[in-house]
Amino acid sequence: MASRLDSARGSIARAIQAWLQSRDIDVDEDRVDVGVPSEEGHGDLTSSICLKIGKTVRQAPRQLAEDMVPELTRQLQNLVTHIEAAGPGFLNFTLSTPWLAEVVNDIRAQGINYGHSTWGNGERVLIEFVSANPTGPLVIVSGRAAAVGDTLARIFRVNGFVTDREFYVNNAGNQIIKFGQAIYLRIRELEGAKIDPWPEGIYPGEYVIDIAREYLEHNPNWVPQEPDDGLYALLGQFGAEHLRRVQEEILRRFGVEFESWIYEKDLRDQGAPEAIIERLEALGWVKEEGGAKWFVSTRFGDDKDRVLVKSDGSYTYFVPDAAYHAGKFERGYDRVIDLLGPDHHGYVGRMQALVQALGFPADRLEIMIIQLVRLVRNNEVVRMSKRGGQFVSLEQLIEEVGVDPARYFFLERAPNTPMDFDLGLAELKSNENPVYYIQYAAARIHSVLRQWRQSHQDAFAWNPTLLSEPLERRLLFILARYPDVVKRAAIDRAPQYLPKYLTELAAAFHSFYRQHRILSEDPAMTMARVTLSEATLWVIRSGLGIMGISVPETM
Repeated sequence: MASRLDSARGSIARAIQAWLQSRDIDVDEDRVDVGVPSEEGHGDLTSSICLKIGKTVRQAPRQLAEDMVPELTRQLQNLVTHIEAAGPGFLNFTLSTPWLAEVVNDIRAQGINYGHSTWGNGERVLIEFVSANPTGPLVIVSGRAAAVGDTLARIFRVNGFVTDREFYVNNAGNQIIKFGQAIYLRIRELEGAKIDPWPEGIYPGEYVIDIAREYLEHNPNWVPQEPDDGLYALLGQFGAEHLRRVQEEILRRFGVEFESWIYEKDLRDQGAPEAIIERLEALGWVKEEGGAKWFVSTRFGDDKDRVLVKSDGSYTYFVPDAAYHAGKFERGYDRVIDLLGPDHHGYVGRMQALVQALGFPADRLEIMIIQLVRLVRNNEVVRMSKRGGQFVSLEQLIEEVGVDPARYFFLERAPNTPMDFDLGLAELKSNENPVYYIQYAAARIHSVLRQWRQSHQDAFAWNPTLLSEPLERRLLFILARYPDVVKRAAIDRAPQYLPKYLTELAAAFHSFYRQHRILSEDPAMTMARVTLSEATLWVIRSGLGIMGISVPETM
């Protein structure tokens, strides 16, 4: 079902096309653009078609626009109340307020599904995100990736995509052996041994003590033994699974649940790394040089070829990653999106080269870089040091500010830009806090609806023409834009569009609430404004729901 603005755009575009055809001006339909202007004061919708074709038809764009206005006004009289030729040749359209007010009925009919669409057409999308190493607590940037990845998945789903969320667990390789060595040393400390100095490059975190203690509880018959890589690997796997469960629980508290968890160790045990090397060799994309095997990724646009197997016979980290990504497509996903940390820029070229080497279009794999987060308070950077008494993990951030502010602040900025997380602002319980500001609009509407129901007024058909005040009309137009925002957030992979939109919607409602009495002595006006308020609440619920943020009824 087309949204109200989509319907208006279609009607306007057809009217423009008809005018052009009547003058024997042949223009492709996709060139007739009709969109929401970037600034207020330029109508509700605008088109730059005259600027596009002015040279072709040998007429000044402004004059062409002025020539169109009378006929377009006649054709669109039930939809548009005013059309103007503006600037160098824009056509600006002001929609009929009664027609626009019907958006309220659209929202009432669709409820929480307003703004949803089917344009994704069931395309299967896999979003991999967080995928933090299971050798330490989830850090702040993991929280940003969690909020972005989860919200993107929700955005895709409401746009008609079949979307799964996945966490890749790097529970193999040298890092697990080092982690196991750290656990072993902590076990020895618990038994009274003194480890001094602590070996360089081995995880020193105090959280390893808890893992060592848990291992001894699960293995009461533990006997100290001479360590080797086999023992370290065993302990490392125990610790990795312990931290994975902890990570899963923290993410669940944060409102994030994954459809699948994929383990690197399982891939290795199944022979997937060897299989992907053989596959690339069979396709002719492997060369041997200097005793090593190389993936010739430069043939697919990468900046250099990549080592698969070193001269000592061991394979590089790229190999299990390549096997993992090949498996994603083999599981039938049409599109794969990876959210990776800021140290993974070099990863993009090699993985897209791999996808092409395997016979898939490069654009079926998208890699989004999630940039770093700085914690600030009173404009000063918070030093993330346990010894300094400051929290360092996502879990501690949740405890400090709560899930709703944390998710909102992580989503407020474009994912590919570094951000400052203002702890003082996030902790505020006032309208200065943007998530509180939006939630307070919802709570206000709940209060109005409770009062209205308690007054025993009977509901009756409301009159859209009564919503004619400027602040009412502004609210109506913002509500009509919501489906556009949700769709564009999916197209641009831009969850930050939602907090921006909801802040604008909340501001419009707060202004309307302050300037106009919703519950008055006029039953018809009361009904119109109550209905408008209820529609606003539905959209706030929908938007915050997609962001994974609660909608309190009282504040």
